[in-house]
Amino acid sequence: MAAVLGRVHCYRGLCAPLHHQKWIWTKGALRYASVGSSRIEKVLIANRGEIACRVMRTAKKMGVKSVAVYSEADRSAMHVAMADEAFHIGPAASQQSYLCMEKVMGAAKGSGAQAIHPGYGFLSENTEFAELCKREGIIFIGPPSSAIRDMGIKSTSKHIMSAAGVPIIEGYHGEDQSDEKLRAEAARIGYPVMIKAVRGGGGKGMRIAHSEAEFQDQLESARREARKSFNDDVMLVEKFVENPRHVEVQVFGDQHGNAVYLFERDCSVQRRHQKIIEEAPGPGISPEVRKKLGEAAVRAAKAVNYVGAGTVEFIMDAQHNFYFMEMNTRLQVEHPVSEMITGTDLVEWQLRVAAGEKLPLAQEEIKLRGHSFEARIYAEDPNNGFLPGAGPLLHLSTPQSDEHTRIETGVRQGDEVSVHYDPMIAKLVVWGEDRAAALKKLRYCLRQYNIVGLSTNIDFLLHLSSHPEFKAGNVHTSFIAQHHAQLFPAPQAPSHQVVCQAALGLLLREQAHTQHFSAQSHDKYSPFASCTGRRVNILHKRNMTLQLGDSKVEVTVTYNPDGKYTMEIDDESFQVWGEVQTEGEVSFLHCCINGVLSRPKLVILDNTVHLFSMEGSAEVTVPVPKYLAGVTGAAAQGGAVAPMTGTIEKVLVKAGDKVQAGDALVVMIAMKMEHTIRAPKAGVIKKVLFKEGAQANRHAPLVELEEEEEA
Repeated sequence: MAAVLGRVHCYRGLCAPLHHQKWIWTKGALRYASVGSSRIEKVLIANRGEIACRVMRTAKKMGVKSVAVYSEADRSAMHVAMADEAFHIGPAASQQSYLCMEKVMGAAKGSGAQAIHPGYGFLSENTEFAELCKREGIIFIGPPSSAIRDMGIKSTSKHIMSAAGVPIIEGYHGEDQSDEKLRAEAARIGYPVMIKAVRGGGGKGMRIAHSEAEFQDQLESARREARKSFNDDVMLVEKFVENPRHVEVQVFGDQHGNAVYLFERDCSVQRRHQKIIEEAPGPGISPEVRKKLGEAAVRAAKAVNYVGAGTVEFIMDAQHNFYFMEMNTRLQVEHPVSEMITGTDLVEWQLRVAAGEKLPLAQEEIKLRGHSFEARIYAEDPNNGFLPGAGPLLHLSTPQSDEHTRIETGVRQGDEVSVHYDPMIAKLVVWGEDRAAALKKLRYCLRQYNIVGLSTNIDFLLHLSSHPEFKAGNVHTSFIAQHHAQLFPAPQAPSHQVVCQAALGLLLREQAHTQHFSAQSHDKYSPFASCTGRRVNILHKRNMTLQLGDSKVEVTVTYNPDGKYTMEIDDESFQVWGEVQTEGEVSFLHCCINGVLSRPKLVILDNTVHLFSMEGSAEVTVPVPKYLAGVTGAAAQGGAVAPMTGTIEKVLVKAGDKVQAGDALVVMIAMKMEHTIRAPKAGVIKKVLFKEGAQANRHAPLVELEEEEEA
């Protein structure tokens, strides 16, 4: 097996920290230059999912063995199967597994790994973990702990950047954390303001207050989320730039005092303060501004003696003035677009630099080539506030990977997107000669990324990447809100072509099942074991009811003697025939409608037909009769239900309380995010069904609410 689960290893002696030794890279392995030191054979990846798999691919390419760690929820995960060895480190909750430094270090020692790659998230920017690695003689593939500490505390980083001549934005980064002080500083700076966790990242612990009236609620919400995500609720307040661009620069430093930039990425299009699509280089940025951005980022890196991969993030206004926002002292989720436009492998650079080598390229040797996009594919419902989701990947097919198309993922068909971790399924990364070519490639590949089993943002990404303003490169952080109407079009009535395709798919499946039944019963010649509809002297007709979203469509199907079908929809007639063709694990519906051929991908699960084509996707359901449908959610009628599985963080009401529509009832933590559940209408709380700290499943009633009787 690729992974030896839970295998026990003896401690074989680990090398001293690389920052204090001379290492060289020879014959595909890291070696210490003095006599008697052993070859570095293993790297432990202290992470999971997509980034763990990404690091393992480069490690294998370089001849370095990889060691995975996994929680109970990830026992069968892709990164576990991909690793050379794997160690169980605890329950599903990240605080008891991936965030537990002692368990990760124990796995590193037990495996005999000489280095730890932290990926991103979890322990990647944890000063204490970097220092623990140093004490234990384990190579931490990242910057010195001092750089993590200085850049991880936003108030400290602003002071350092200002001294280094890096432009910063006005704000308050002081030690006085009283509500009164923060409110007074917000008034001094001027609304709107951004409230941010000092140790924050990834959009966690961030809120915008547009006025003094909403400042307190936003402050408390940011603090709660920060405590949950970082175990620290110290906040800063800074001026919020309206409609800014989010532009960041990939930097790299070595142990010899060298630092370079690998150009900028534009990550402006976001939801919930989290990136959804990134590109490199930034659209519309002139070579002069690009050079200034890169040089400012290098000054930032050198100011903290940075080593390894890092990202300096800037806010850019409409005039292309830019201001330091923060530095991420790790590899970023969106690093592949920088790799695509520079022809580099940044994970390989990380390993080489950690080994004490100089940077592989000098600044003048790093050339900009073409354009690249990365689209993050999430399990979420864009039509419901981008609410994260979880569930099984019942069907998963992707575009073909090649030198210009990368699929960065940590899941396979049949895997489950867990409620315990980030809901990202994959990153689709493409490259083109210029921005227009790369964008065309991105849209083409998105149509080939087909998922069944849970809601995803793929259709939304297609709408987004097709928007005229996005095509023109006019992006900013309020892009989705500004163009909401175009990005969330009203549901369209199903086309008759799609209805015919779905009906044909169901009929062919029915025919296949009948033939299978006949073969099993050894009665394949029985006229009663056929659903072809053939009759003597008469044509058989049947009615089918299909549902597409909120629309129901009636289809009258006539079985013709030649095996074809006549389908009538809204007084329009269609001649339909076809067959299902299977290629590998994927089925296609070879369909002819009134002489026009089409070949959509076909997936049928239970009573639902999923069709995927270059024109888009469609989901067609055979409605379940009312007498078979169970009555659910009765206890929550008039109350509030859990939008997804999560933990009750805070209960804000009790039985007997009067509430108004929109009042906060319960705060949930799910998929690493805070969700406030609000009253759907005015009334009196009849019953609160969950206590703080309890786990609530999706659609579970949380609060029962009665309308107050009029006197």
